Amino acid sequence: MSSKRPNCFKCRHFSITHESATPYACQAMGFKSKQAPALVVFKNSGMECQLFSPKE
Repeated sequence: MSSKRPNCFKCRHFSITHESATPYACQAMGFKSKQAPALVVFKNSGMECQLFSPKE
């Protein structure tokens, strides 16, 4: 298993919502969260994000 979590800020699917309750979003997985989406994915599945795609 990878010891380094993907950096959402460098992913093409990441966006900022400008909503104070859920400031971050993952467009690929279709959810908003208070924490970085990659962290939420890891906490809920035990796996690193499989949809990370680096920005060009």
